[in-house]
Amino acid sequence: MTGLDLTTDVLVVGGGPAATWAALKSAQAGAEVVLADKGHCGTSGATASGGTGVWYVPPDPAAREAAMASREELGGYLDDRRWKERVLDQTYAGMNELAAAGRYPFPTGPDGTQLRNGLQGPEYMRRMRIRVQRAGVRILDHSPVTELLTDPSGAVAGARGYRRQAGGAYRVRAGAVVLATGGCAFLSGALGCNVNTGDGALFAAETGAELSGMEFSNAYGIAPEGTSVTKTAFYSFATFYHEDGTVLEGAASQGGRSVIARALLHEKVYCRLDRADASARRAMRLAQPNFFLTFDRLGIDPFTERFAITLLAEGTVRGTGGIRITGDDCATTVPGLYAAGDAATRELICGGFTGGGSHNAAWAISSGTWAGQGAARYALSFGRRAATRRLTPTGGAGLRPTRAPGPAGAHRDVIAAVQGEVLPYEKNYLRHGTALTASLAALDATWDEARSALHGTGPDVVRVREAAAMTAHARWMYASALARTESRGMARRLDFPGQDPAQRHRIVSGGLDEVWTRAEAVAAPLEAAS
Repeated sequence: MTGLDLTTDVLVVGGGPAATWAALKSAQAGAEVVLADKGHCGTSGATASGGTGVWYVPPDPAAREAAMASREELGGYLDDRRWKERVLDQTYAGMNELAAAGRYPFPTGPDGTQLRNGLQGPEYMRRMRIRVQRAGVRILDHSPVTELLTDPSGAVAGARGYRRQAGGAYRVRAGAVVLATGGCAFLSGALGCNVNTGDGALFAAETGAELSGMEFSNAYGIAPEGTSVTKTAFYSFATFYHEDGTVLEGAASQGGRSVIARALLHEKVYCRLDRADASARRAMRLAQPNFFLTFDRLGIDPFTERFAITLLAEGTVRGTGGIRITGDDCATTVPGLYAAGDAATRELICGGFTGGGSHNAAWAISSGTWAGQGAARYALSFGRRAATRRLTPTGGAGLRPTRAPGPAGAHRDVIAAVQGEVLPYEKNYLRHGTALTASLAALDATWDEARSALHGTGPDVVRVREAAAMTAHARWMYASALARTESRGMARRLDFPGQDPAQRHRIVSGGLDEVWTRAEAVAAPLEAAS
């Protein structure tokens, strides 16, 4: 091995909220920790570029019950009450810890009580980086992982990557690995999401791990046309208009986004936040100042002037699908491998409905904490034996072609081919079995070519692996969507518009050259069990 060669107890892959909580809690559990981020930890990713609500609910029984019940029907009753209770408890503790140990400057209400149900991303992640550093974690910035390593038993035992700024490959031997790399937005241009290309899911699948909920991946965020800010919550105050100025009936940020998508296929759609009163307008600017930066720079008053909008794909960043977890410590089906944040499925707390900001933020804190602690326990049980294990690289597509490599830059064609199947509204958002089948066939062909000939060296290795990850991600999405022959949660089918009680199960998926799916039973919903 040439280049940087490290040995540690726990390797955390990623640099957002889930990754930093995992690294912090691993270190606090006594583990030696390395964190490897594709960007600069604390400044890259969807959270660092904006703000987010947090599913923070004080331990009042009535409030907790209302919080848990609020999305059960929307999510198709695929969530899990026990996990929701755990996440509410852990998020409450984590946010209180952030206030005390992290000294996060939460705003206060009229009575002087801190309001801990939201976070400004830049300040949140700045403080999390500081906390991680103070805990003794070694941070490798601009050092994307490109593949995982396994030992002779098949357990995950480290990773390889490339250091973009320092230059050269690196390797980290580890007793356990936490994947907190985020979801996949397919380089759609949504703010902060261009590091979210589904890398962790590919790495996990190459070791034999499974995924779940990948059909819940057709999230599109509303943004002003030509911009990247997809903060959709404020569009609940909006009226939407046809290009001719008449109201677009049925359009809404929730429950009417498909109307917007259909209209955008043949005309521009306009919007005005004209249902917000003066007090709401003041509160909105205080809560999410970055939402208004675009409008201020364009000289638009979004409350009084109409502006054109678009829908940007956010895939499994705002969706709920991801790596399947099998234990309370966020372990996966592969020993030594843990998943957290948007890289992991969020079905346990969201079911089949988008985790949006608040639930995903709570999940990042909670799953990051549990995965970090679980990885530390697992790794420390090995002692220093982890450093002597023989390691085998697991990466395939983009790293080890099965025939003569294709031309340099071929990853661009792969990415374009994938985007052509997952970004158009008529293929991914307005789903129909015929279109899904055709898209999956095209994606299978793209994968076959990528697996056989895609190859990159030096800095290009990162891009070819992103291309491979996006291709794999899209195939799991569409295979799972075809397996769910109904409309449940956000996985809606035009050819199966109703919900089928017999399909109240999760769809587990996996595989690389041959994608597979299977149904997984879930516990009976509360009202049915009582």
